Amino acid sequence: MMKYPEDLDLRRLIRFSAEDGSIWLSESRMLLLHAASLGSLREEMMNSVGQAATRRMFTRMGFASGMRDAELARKIRGGQNVEDAFATGPQMHMLEGGVQVVPVSVEMDVGKGEFQGEFIWRNSWEAEAHVKAFGPQHDPVCWCLSGYASGYTSAFMGRFILFKETRCAACSHDECRIVGKPAEEWPDAEEYMAYFEPESIVSQMLELSSQVEALRSSLAKCRRLEDMVGESPAFRRAFRLVEKAAETSVTVLLSGETGVGKERFARAIHQRSKRADQPFVAINCAALPHDLIEAELFGVEKGAFTGATSSRPGKFERADGGTLFLDELGELPLASQAKLLRALQEGEIERLGDDRPRKIDVRIVAATNVDLPEAVKAGRFRADLYYRLNVYPILIPPLRERRGDIPSMIAMMVEKFCALHQKRVSGVTDRAMQALLAHAWPGNVRELENMIERGVILAGQGDSIECDDLFPNFVPPADSPVGIDSTGALEDSDREQEGALCDRILASGLSLEQMENMVLREAVTRCKGNLSGAARLLGMTRPQLSYRLKRCLIEPCDAGGHHAQV
Repeated sequence: MMKYPEDLDLRRLIRFSAEDGSIWLSESRMLLLHAASLGSLREEMMNSVGQAATRRMFTRMGFASGMRDAELARKIRGGQNVEDAFATGPQMHMLEGGVQVVPVSVEMDVGKGEFQGEFIWRNSWEAEAHVKAFGPQHDPVCWCLSGYASGYTSAFMGRFILFKETRCAACSHDECRIVGKPAEEWPDAEEYMAYFEPESIVSQMLELSSQVEALRSSLAKCRRLEDMVGESPAFRRAFRLVEKAAETSVTVLLSGETGVGKERFARAIHQRSKRADQPFVAINCAALPHDLIEAELFGVEKGAFTGATSSRPGKFERADGGTLFLDELGELPLASQAKLLRALQEGEIERLGDDRPRKIDVRIVAATNVDLPEAVKAGRFRADLYYRLNVYPILIPPLRERRGDIPSMIAMMVEKFCALHQKRVSGVTDRAMQALLAHAWPGNVRELENMIERGVILAGQGDSIECDDLFPNFVPPADSPVGIDSTGALEDSDREQEGALCDRILASGLSLEQMENMVLREAVTRCKGNLSGAARLLGMTRPQLSYRLKRCLIEPCDAGGHHAQV
């Protein structure tokens, strides 16, 4: 029979942080709930949506919890023998207050995917809650606990392992008993598998109208366009301006801090406009030498300057019929600004080395993180060009002003980079999410995207992204965490340190008088004979220190050879 290893490593992962009102299991945030409140929820769901839907919801909730604990098991006991590693699940199930788990028999071969297990459950909160609400039952009711066992073992084994409750305390049995094995080995597996599949309860109670469906479809399209995700008021205000601008050919000026996603907004304008099937051409005005910008924008004729061995079109001609995105416009030289103004006003350009005007039909979207009105006052930017571009300004909010969008953005980015790097990552831990939400984001969306990509690369296959993957120098908040001692009682870290110090003192064999003499001498020595400084170090007045020195027959000059100083 499987024997449990010492669970000190698991108990040390539990922290009660009274300072900020959170409970942690490693990097996962936990909740300490009244079992009666879950029982009340269960009763209400049974009465409102029926047993099948309630069972499905509780089974899936337990399954998700088991999957998370399996990830933790791989992390903390991955290097141990398979039985000790697997025992993490039953031990966590007990530490989390679900049920007492007593192993009967366990046979497993992870490499071959073989598993047969039987366990006894005692003190099931779920059986107790169900009987309290509905009385003795004919069928087992530990749905959440069974879901946990299935979720944990499935994640641990890498294949679906179905646990069935063969005896239940809710059915007047002395204890519960569960048996688990691969789903295909159960003849009635199909009947049970239905409870692990998602189903919207709302869809059973209410059919949405066609208008609501159309609105939802529109919102979904908006949210996914160009990887743009957001429902915060600041984001929605900016995006509403994008939607209105896209219906016209107005010149748009996007402003905002570096990294807020100005090019994404520009592409959104293009994709929602009538020019969507025409080219979208982008140029970064700050990334090119000043003497090459005009050639890049307007094109060049053969022989226009040394090195121009052939004629080539510029960005304006390439974007003909479509949209030209001018990024970092504030860095454009004054000479190029004049030619750009003419192109905007006249709708035509001239290549370098050519005096023949060429008609172009281009929609301009410009972007800058420079304060253009200030640049105009300083003479670095033409006022007439600014007024020509500032027809339809859109200010894109920084990420710190739309923190509510961060979780949905992270989910989208994790999915994107998992596909790019061929990784399977289950998201970010609760602690990592807390750190991400608290970050100042000076680099905005670009910084978040780079951070999530690094996290996906560093996270283990199938694991969650942790704080250390995102913030290499992350320091947990100093919140005096409270842990669990060997008796299950709360034990704060300060008290634990005090106990360790007392253990060392008592083990030294020194008497209380000897200990006092040693501390007094050390304080005076560290302060080089300065009694006032030594008194401050010991948290007492100078007369109090002098009295203790005399009582212990210690001359100030004897303490380390330093003469006493006032």
